[in-house]
Amino acid sequence: MQKILLLVVSTLFLLSGCLPNFGSQDEVVQEDNNNNNNNEERAIVPKFQISEDYYRTLTPFKPSGARGQITSNMSSRFDSDEFEEGLLRISQKTFSTDKYIFQEGQYLERETISEWIKALNPTIADPGSEASIEDRKEARQQAPRYLAHILEHNFLIQEDDKVKLAGISIGLALNSVDYFRIEGNNFETPISDSTIEKEGKRIAEELIHLLRGVEGLEEVPVTIGLFKQQPRTSIIPGSYFAYATVKSGGKSLEWNNVNEKYVLFPSNDATNYNRDDAERFSRFKEDVSMYYPNHNGVVGRGLYINDELQKISIDIDFQFYGKTEVIGFTQYIAGLVVEAFPDYVIVEINVKSVAGQEALILKKPDMKEPFVHIY
Repeated sequence: MQKILLLVVSTLFLLSGCLPNFGSQDEVVQEDNNNNNNNEERAIVPKFQISEDYYRTLTPFKPSGARGQITSNMSSRFDSDEFEEGLLRISQKTFSTDKYIFQEGQYLERETISEWIKALNPTIADPGSEASIEDRKEARQQAPRYLAHILEHNFLIQEDDKVKLAGISIGLALNSVDYFRIEGNNFETPISDSTIEKEGKRIAEELIHLLRGVEGLEEVPVTIGLFKQQPRTSIIPGSYFAYATVKSGGKSLEWNNVNEKYVLFPSNDATNYNRDDAERFSRFKEDVSMYYPNHNGVVGRGLYINDELQKISIDIDFQFYGKTEVIGFTQYIAGLVVEAFPDYVIVEINVKSVAGQEALILKKPDMKEPFVHIY
């Protein structure tokens, strides 16, 4: 028992020893969205970064005018989380983390996003006041809702004692299934990948013209990412499949493909996609079962970028009868992580029970030992 606690504490001290100096920062003036010097605000720019994978952010935090809207417009929490995180990865292709400062979108308000989503989706033909449910269903199927949500990220640049907007990224969440309801009846229309790509690019072309009409966005560089949502029943998130860059003041889009994919472990899809990774997960699952046979499940979600596994998030559901069981089991799993997956893969394991999350295990490529936290 004492050795287990020492292991966790020593890991925490190791991490805390690597933390940056939070006193290292610059006080700056942030220009107003509409370039009105009378409304300039003071802000703090931290000089530290957790890693080159993350942007620095201004203090105090300024929420987007559309904050919270993403959860109501997206199919699932899996999709909404990856929609945001994936856009940050896309943004790094244009706005490097060592030069630019991140801020939530400050130009597109909730009402604007709602209006644009409506305008950018096809108009449903009016079947008439006497139309049957079937006629109304057919009218909707002829004009499915392709666009689910618009996400804005801002990127600032520091010049002396001022920060100003230097570019924006826009994420377009596209439906793979259009769900709709008519007089208490639920319907759904699957949308093919080719149609998603065609309509996504059409929407992006129209969107850039709308953006250029927003005060403050007339000249800034823009990156637009196309994200395909999964069906509501999926337990893995969707992914970005294309992005475009628009030069300062321009309206023409230059498209690039994005090779990202989420895979569920265990599944036939995982085996067909990469047999070696699928077998690694199977061996890990078997090792878990050897310690504690009465588990409810071990499920993994793997992110592949350019056909290489970058990250795997694993949920382990167990029935525990005491804290000592949680501690012992967590230590066992932490030992497995080091041997089960390649060093270049980020591994996140969430140990859960009916009472909620019991422990977190995290192993990153630059860590010799995993970080362990028991709740």
